[in-house]
Amino acid sequence: MKLAFYAPFKPLDHPRPSGDLTTALGLTRFLTARGHNVEVASGFRARNLTSKPWLWLSAAMEAVKAGQIRADVWLTHHAYYKSPDVIGPWASKRMGVPYAIFQGIYSTKRRKSFSTRLGFELNRLSLLAADVVFSNRRLDMENLRRLLPEKRLCYVAPGIDPGAFTRDPEAGEKLRVSWGAGERPVILSVAMFRNDVKSQGLRYLITSLGRLDRDFLLVLAGDGETRRELEALAGVHLPGRTVFLGQIPRQKLYEVYSGADLFVFPGIRESLGMVYLEAQASGVPVVAFDNGGIPEVTRPGETALLTPPFDDDAFLHAVSTLLDSPDMRRTMAEAAAKYVRECHDAAANFSVVEERLLELARGHA
Repeated sequence: MKLAFYAPFKPLDHPRPSGDLTTALGLTRFLTARGHNVEVASGFRARNLTSKPWLWLSAAMEAVKAGQIRADVWLTHHAYYKSPDVIGPWASKRMGVPYAIFQGIYSTKRRKSFSTRLGFELNRLSLLAADVVFSNRRLDMENLRRLLPEKRLCYVAPGIDPGAFTRDPEAGEKLRVSWGAGERPVILSVAMFRNDVKSQGLRYLITSLGRLDRDFLLVLAGDGETRRELEALAGVHLPGRTVFLGQIPRQKLYEVYSGADLFVFPGIRESLGMVYLEAQASGVPVVAFDNGGIPEVTRPGETALLTPPFDDDAFLHAVSTLLDSPDMRRTMAEAAAKYVRECHDAAANFSVVEERLLELARGHA
């Protein structure tokens, strides 16, 4: 099967890592490994397209160009009001092939604002044109059911490659020595230091942990425009108890997780949070906010302790509970690694996508 692939939100070669990009790369690599031909139909980035009219002609030209590709199915990754797919519906029709969207999002509240109405309508048109819309989030599935019949929807549980996050005690111990952890428990957080909810969450983490009257080491993996600010904040609230690692290559992250006793990141309105899957696969229990898609990628009470957002006492109580109980951490760590392998193995979950795409291709042949 040949697939014409398009990612309007973030192209596959985008330099900044994110959960969205990780999912797109994982999906395309899986399909390629299964013997399918995945051709990037366009690298046009449609983020905030409706507020950039100077890009509209480029979008139209990209659609014409993409429509000349030969493929069996068109597959778009991640379309929503900020980055509507204005190329796929037209190009796939021109090609005469089925049109599918992975991670399509439908949010009716965007219809109410003048500033988001055009993006909402363009996104709605692309969803209506799709033969199938895949979603890896149950809340998005509920919203999509307001627009599309069940037969055109397909839930795919979010996943990672668990084998890439197998705990390596030897590598973890070496890192703990390099961090100067000593006998202190290590709290790890992994996030991009973007000046949005990511850094807001890290500020909350640093200032909250500063209230804990006990010894531990906070290790932060990630980088971005707020790094200096966060380093200064840690110097005030956690002097001598924080290590900033910078951005770690994804293929080396398992070593960092292996050196941790606990993974803590609030995850303010986190869509899903692939880092939670990575931590759990590495045998690290999680503390996070009970919001967004985090409950969908954890098993609360068994692999993670989730607290009401911004409930400081509950958040610190969850952290303290796990720091105080090595036995509880060990039990949750074992459950976490097993949970990800049973429920969030990307290869198993993406096979659902492959089957549905093959059905479309066969039905069209």
